[in-house]
Amino acid sequence: MALLANRRSVMSLYSDPLDPASHAVRFVLAEKAINVEIQSVSAEDSVEDLKDLNPYGSILTLVDRELVLYEPQIIMEYLDERFPHPPLMPVDPVARANNRLFRYRIQRDIYELVSQIETDGRQADTARRSLRDHLTSIAPMFGQKKFFMSDDYSLVDCYLAPVLWRLSYYRIKLPSQAKPLYRFADRIFEREAFEASLSEAEREMREP
Repeated sequence: MALLANRRSVMSLYSDPLDPASHAVRFVLAEKAINVEIQSVSAEDSVEDLKDLNPYGSILTLVDRELVLYEPQIIMEYLDERFPHPPLMPVDPVARANNRLFRYRIQRDIYELVSQIETDGRQADTARRSLRDHLTSIAPMFGQKKFFMSDDYSLVDCYLAPVLWRLSYYRIKLPSQAKPLYRFADRIFEREAFEASLSEAEREMREP
């Protein structure tokens, strides 16, 4: 695996063009203007290099010379430490711990429901309702701070934004009391880096 990684002179990212976690990593890459070779891989594709690099068979994989990473939170934090400008993690240890905890809760409370929706099995409609209700319940927080529980833009916002972009695609419409969340989403979507992070498939998600 190390020999395969060492053959690469430019950072490479294997990314599913529909996967929100892949989107979050591409968003971080765009925010930091990192020179990276992005290889779009769908769930139906078979990529020999990827089989050798990622022992878990998942698509999202970052290769930076001899380093191979394949978990979104580890990838995003590595990128923030490897390319510290602009910073997307707070400096204070307590604030950093809270940032990690917020992303963990987004993974548990939101991304796991998204996974059920995308599977489109018997639990999909229940997961849609649960995701709608959860986002509605946290929406008032976005009226108190400019970003997620903070006045500073961070990896938490990068991780949440791809799910908000997909709400109409997931056939989820939030009630009027979720307006603060919609306003937050619009601010993030207007960022140049967010626009640059979108795959063609993701752009089509929002087409009328």
